[in-house]
Amino acid sequence: MQVKIDISRQQVEKIFGLEDYWCQCVAWSTTGTQKSQKAYVRIAYLRKNFEEEPLGKEVALDQEVLLRCHPPEGVPTAEVEWQKNEELIDPKADPNFFITVDHNLIIKQARLADTGNYTCVAKNIVARRKSSSAAVIVYVDGGWSEWSKWSACGTDCTMWRSRECTQPAPGTGGKACQGLDLQSLNCTSEQCPQTVSGAEDVALYVGIVAVALCLTLLLVVLVLVYRRKKAGLDADVADSSILTTGFQPMSIKPTKPENSHLLTIQPDLTTTTTSYQGTLRSRHDMAQKFSVSNGPLLEPLPNGSQTLHNGKLPGEPGDFVSRLSSQSYFKTLPRDSVNTSYGTFNFLGGRLTLPNTGISLLIPPEAIPRGKIYEIYLTVQRKEDLRLPLAGCQTLLSPVVSCGPPGVVLTRPVIISMDHCSDACPENWAIRLKKQSYEGSWEDVLLLGEELVSEPYYCQLEAETCRVFTEQLGRFALVGESLSMVAAKRLKLLLFAPAYCSTLEYTIRVYCTDDTQDLIKVNTAQVFPFEPWYLSVEFSQLLRPSLTLARGLDPHFGMLEKALKKQ
Repeated sequence: MQVKIDISRQQVEKIFGLEDYWCQCVAWSTTGTQKSQKAYVRIAYLRKNFEEEPLGKEVALDQEVLLRCHPPEGVPTAEVEWQKNEELIDPKADPNFFITVDHNLIIKQARLADTGNYTCVAKNIVARRKSSSAAVIVYVDGGWSEWSKWSACGTDCTMWRSRECTQPAPGTGGKACQGLDLQSLNCTSEQCPQTVSGAEDVALYVGIVAVALCLTLLLVVLVLVYRRKKAGLDADVADSSILTTGFQPMSIKPTKPENSHLLTIQPDLTTTTTSYQGTLRSRHDMAQKFSVSNGPLLEPLPNGSQTLHNGKLPGEPGDFVSRLSSQSYFKTLPRDSVNTSYGTFNFLGGRLTLPNTGISLLIPPEAIPRGKIYEIYLTVQRKEDLRLPLAGCQTLLSPVVSCGPPGVVLTRPVIISMDHCSDACPENWAIRLKKQSYEGSWEDVLLLGEELVSEPYYCQLEAETCRVFTEQLGRFALVGESLSMVAAKRLKLLLFAPAYCSTLEYTIRVYCTDDTQDLIKVNTAQVFPFEPWYLSVEFSQLLRPSLTLARGLDPHFGMLEKALKKQ
């Protein structure tokens, strides 16, 4: 008799749960009971993710390669096989492959044919899983062949031998051969063939001598022509080589008949300008040439109308300003001639000043090369015309001064003097000198206290004046950033009122500005004919503003002073 029963997985899990179980067949009769052996039943599965997948490698020729593979967990335990480029690897057919007990694949000696994608495959009765492919690249480094035999000795008494990078040739990203593939060696006197000088050699030598004589005669002619042209020119005339590339002479006209040696040269800033890049090593021996503090060229600036020393004014002011404004770089310069000073200078140097502003430009002797004449200008920019980019706690400490034209060749630094409104304490400020490039951006060219000898800029900070030594003309400004809470900046309160008042109503205008002469001059000119009073204010982050009131000539000044004290 045969008995059969069908039991589904759902029925077993509903009664016994997910654990393994066993089944047993029991037969009984009047004579007794018989039991079969237990049949254990387990649920088969194979997880999806490999516990360790093979990784790609780049190996040299004949090197051993190990690819690891740990199959996913499963019941029953998964069987592992390897594939190369989707084809099954049979270690019996190719003994160069070996699969270990841990299911790892070993390539005993890597061959070029072993380059490919290797995949680990795990399977059981439930599923079949594949790992990600691992690319194995077998590269070959190049190797030299044997040297060839030496060649016969040539007419230059040299023999050669060579070798090739073919044993093996580099492949699959391998390195090329290192070293020379060609060698030369001088032949001995016995091996070197002797050449007999004949008619051909004589003709060669005669031709060389003839060419040399022609070149010598040509050089002599050029030298004579150059000297004759140079003798016909005055030593002080500036030719088109006044600048290397950025400025070209637009017109060569004497300003006056008696001064025919002076030329007016208009800068052309539409092309790339090449400027002189040097060092300020000459400033270290500057004391031997002139004194910075006691020299006659650095005395307090006069307030008169004379603004040019040791130079010559070139024609009408309006013509000069209009010529500068036509160039792209000079479009931001002031159009009025009040804030601009200019003149023509040679190697003797000189000085430009802006009256009542504290701004001057000193050109020392020999700063302009001999034989050159430059038309130099000096101007001060208004804040509303030119916005200086300031970051963080930075503040403007000086006027924005322009001198030029930029790109002129100077053999030693010139000195720009201008007022500043800081407390002149280096430990309280990080003071930087900014210069505007030809593209219009502002750059930090100097940090006070950290100057280098190799830099073309130097700055000397005094109580109320800043002197900038520079070998390049351009647009400069002094910017400061406070380092401590006691850093102070000097400001000036300007009170303007009429000199006489016949009624009880009294009109007063108050301006707060930096304590520099150029801003005081601008504000005074704006409210003319009002009479100014000045209040010096020093602002600090710890102290309250301290006021010093300068008495004017107004008879009502006493009432104003009392009113201020009450406030």
